[in-house]
Amino acid sequence: MHSLTEKALAGSPRALGRLITQVENDTAIARQALTDLHPHTGNAQIVGITGAPGSGKSTMVNELAKEFRRRNKTVAIVAVDPSSPFSGGAVLGDRIRMQDLVGDKGIFVRSMASRGNLGGLAIATTNVTSVLDAVGYDIVLIETVGAGQSEVDIASTAHTTLVIEAPGMGDDVQSIKAGILEIGDILVVNKADKPEARRTIKALQAMLELGHSTKTFHHGKVIETEAVVDYNEWMTPVVPVTSLTGEGIPELVTQVETHYAWLKESGNFDAHQRMQFEKQIKKLLQAAVWEKLNGDQFEALLEQVSERQLSPHAAIEALLKLL
Repeated sequence: MHSLTEKALAGSPRALGRLITQVENDTAIARQALTDLHPHTGNAQIVGITGAPGSGKSTMVNELAKEFRRRNKTVAIVAVDPSSPFSGGAVLGDRIRMQDLVGDKGIFVRSMASRGNLGGLAIATTNVTSVLDAVGYDIVLIETVGAGQSEVDIASTAHTTLVIEAPGMGDDVQSIKAGILEIGDILVVNKADKPEARRTIKALQAMLELGHSTKTFHHGKVIETEAVVDYNEWMTPVVPVTSLTGEGIPELVTQVETHYAWLKESGNFDAHQRMQFEKQIKKLLQAAVWEKLNGDQFEALLEQVSERQLSPHAAIEALLKLL
């Protein structure tokens, strides 16, 4: 085991920061560290926080961290910031908003650049989360960029996904149409002190009730239908909060803990974990294949496909033979 990995496991924040940098850069040290640390993972609850820009994700993450600390949980925060168009690094906007967490040894904050990744999550985020899990943090909060429908990628990384909605940001059903609400284990209406909040809450509850309804209307008559969901399954709650004042945050954290307990008790945790590893392995496999490919050979095949001399399927067969 590399000394950097040993020091991180021993609780050194500096070593942990340096190790995460290695992971972000996908170095040989990082790959060995991830292998060494894998047996130590599987203990942290990973919570994803996503939602549209301006919905108050960063402020909420700040309050969630403080509430988990009040419950004697250690917290690591991975804030996936938009990438700088000049340096490619994280903009670090979330670090500015989380200044009041500085000084608490039970909290670790790391900003990461999205690096243009479509899902808003940097490819390295999953690996960084594994490192934070391995070194002993109880809770890992992942805040995404909030860049639209592709934010659904967060659901394949987190155990519990919070989708943040805020009133007064336009049509309440836009997020429903975008599909982002479908990934939420908990729907959170932030800025619940606003007058428009009640309408947003009702719209979300109506959406959930529609999904669970066993009745439909036909020619003015109510007809019983088969349930869309199993009522033994998790029933997504709508939780109103006001992050600026902290109102509703304790109730939200309780819901997060309840969902994690449900995952364990219902037997869904193992299936969820298997799905996470499946997606991770596929991503790593794809990256490994591209790493092994000869660029010139690929360009030659691409040219043949473009000239209609070779089909895409035949090109795949040729690439597999080259590998």
